[in-house]
Amino acid sequence: MRAIVIHRHGGPEVLTLERDWARPHTGPGEIVVRVKACALNYLDIFVREGMPGEPTNLPQISGGDIAGVVEETGPGVMSPAVGARVVLNPTWGCGRCEYCREHLTPRCLHPHMLGEADPGGLAEFVKCPAQQAIPIADGYSFELAACLPVTYGTAYRMVVTRAGVRAGDTVLVLGAGGGVAIAAIQLAKFRGARVIATASTDEKLKRAAELGADEIINYVTDENWDATVRRMTGKRGADVVIETVGATTWERSIRALGKGGRLVTSGATAGPICFGASRRFSAAMAGHTMNS
Repeated sequence: MRAIVIHRHGGPEVLTLERDWARPHTGPGEIVVRVKACALNYLDIFVREGMPGEPTNLPQISGGDIAGVVEETGPGVMSPAVGARVVLNPTWGCGRCEYCREHLTPRCLHPHMLGEADPGGLAEFVKCPAQQAIPIADGYSFELAACLPVTYGTAYRMVVTRAGVRAGDTVLVLGAGGGVAIAAIQLAKFRGARVIATASTDEKLKRAAELGADEIINYVTDENWDATVRRMTGKRGADVVIETVGATTWERSIRALGKGGRLVTSGATAGPICFGASRRFSAAMAGHTMNS
């Protein structure tokens, strides 16, 4: 099969088109999907460049957001059937560690992840456990389906599972041009929250407002956006901060929180380090809760 393969870490130049890469075949409980669409995420950049402390097995095929048609099913697979249109949940647990035994799969010590720990969707075919397949409704495009798993799955866990956003909360979403942030805006609004969004350009902010943000802040022209958030909330601060940026925004995110506020973080697009070992961090954290 054809596949985009990473043989070594680096910039875009390390992406190699292989025209005769080994095609995956099913084992017990597995399916092979013919890829129709694969979305790109910042995760694909992390995998390509290499992540400190998170070694990626090379060679690797990135791409975790995958939609397609079931091509082959392995022994014991009752559903989905060959020919079914599916989108894939890209992550699953090892099934052996203490967290998996307690059905806390997101905390798995040895997780699987399409496009990171396991070969992903930048190829003609991809293999995964059958239970990872989610049916796509008739009339719903492969392209739209492929936009959902990584961004909306991550945002749901941040907004709903971890932060417990509820009606009346004020939610600050950083980097509103990113996929997870876009999903978080919509989910927070669906939960009845007031949403304040930050982004670097007016175009991104216009889009955030169209998707439901109640107030918008351009953090390039307003460097003291944390103070602006407190002013917008009558000095109360945000109940929840959705943080995906990292070191460049971390301390201001803490300062934008109200008493008892919850900061939920899922990554660091500004780099692998979220915060330094500074005295200011300990002081800023007083009275706040941080989830990941």
